[in-house]
Amino acid sequence: MRALARSTAFAALLIAITLVQPEPVRAAEAARTGEAAAASGPVNVAARYTGYVLALPIGRVELEARLGAGDYSAQATAQAAGLAALFTDVRIDSQVEGRIECGRARPVSYAHDERTGRKHRRIDMSFDNRIARATASPHFSDPGDPPATDSDRAGAIDPMTAVLMLSQSMTGRRECSGLLPVFDGRHRYNLRLQARGREHVRTPAWRGEALVCDAFYEPISGYTERQRPSPRDLRRPLTLWLAPLDNGHHLPVRLQTRAGFGVLIELRSLEMSPA
Repeated sequence: MRALARSTAFAALLIAITLVQPEPVRAAEAARTGEAAAASGPVNVAARYTGYVLALPIGRVELEARLGAGDYSAQATAQAAGLAALFTDVRIDSQVEGRIECGRARPVSYAHDERTGRKHRRIDMSFDNRIARATASPHFSDPGDPPATDSDRAGAIDPMTAVLMLSQSMTGRRECSGLLPVFDGRHRYNLRLQARGREHVRTPAWRGEALVCDAFYEPISGYTERQRPSPRDLRRPLTLWLAPLDNGHHLPVRLQTRAGFGVLIELRSLEMSPA
């Protein structure tokens, strides 16, 4: 049962607001993107999600985010609920701050706090010179084989910014494509994106047509033998239903993975307001 809660918590790290405009390809387009962002003004978002396994609630995710014309911040909390709470009290808090440069999200700092029973570990990350560096307390006794090197971590982003950057490929031929290099403080992996088209989706907080995007997990370094996903799980992507909002941004309204026991996460409530 602890594995179920941790699956929900992992998905929660990927639930970050996809609020960045599509990545521009020319300077003129970059200028227009900046003007549009400034015109719409900063936005505050509060979203709540519930995770299920076989229709049984096992976890809750709460997300708050702010997007300005030149910066962004987000924080998320994931914890066990329902049946899973009888077997584990896992809770994961994560937060990120970053800048928006030429339409791209660039993380400045990321923190990840995990508590399970009496166990507690905090990870703080910085991105100086665009190399992700992490400090863990307590430190990891096994950095993995092979460990994540400076070369591996060069250009890598945190998990919350990774989903935030999905919106850079929402339109045209770039729709949900490419690789996102991610470092979570221990593991270095890629998310390989693949569009599945559009579907009508209905959740308690949103209904309408959404972009369906598969994110395939590709481990690179920092894994112990026990942590490395099985080939079967690697063939099963995390699927995201990304809904367009009135201000032109996007938000995950449903996430599903069939890896392990399989987890479905749906948007339960949504509030948006000017910052």
